[in-house]
Amino acid sequence: VLILDNPDLLARAAIESGLPMPSLASDGTPRKPHRLRFHYGFNKHPLDEQDLTILRQHALYLRHNPGATVRAMAMPKISALCINHFLSRLRASSAAKVLIREGVRESQILVSGWGSDRPLARPEDHAANRRLELEYVTMEMARAL
Repeated sequence: VLILDNPDLLARAAIESGLPMPSLASDGTPRKPHRLRFHYGFNKHPLDEQDLTILRQHALYLRHNPGATVRAMAMPKISALCINHFLSRLRASSAAKVLIREGVRESQILVSGWGSDRPLARPEDHAANRRLELEYVTMEMARAL
């Protein structure tokens, strides 16, 4: 079943099917990737190679758009354990390090760990809630944050 309003599923399906993804706009500048959400395995913080490829596309977009700012927000499974708050920060920081390694300025990245404050799914659906989300924000919003 393909859910048409889920950009993560659409992007993953397109990549897995081998369809060429248009990465450049008509003026030759990189396009912002559609996929903004990445999921993790239990007690894991590194992204898999496919997710890293998408994150590198975000880095390319950010390098070509120095006025753009992105928030990397991570959340573990729903729990009151302090280790989950630590793990969420570790996931967000790990993604930020990849972006910086790819040439994005540190000032373009905001990092936050949600802990279990913003569930995507029901609390018992741990796999859906173990995630990293990227959110592009305006400069005014970035300053306020």
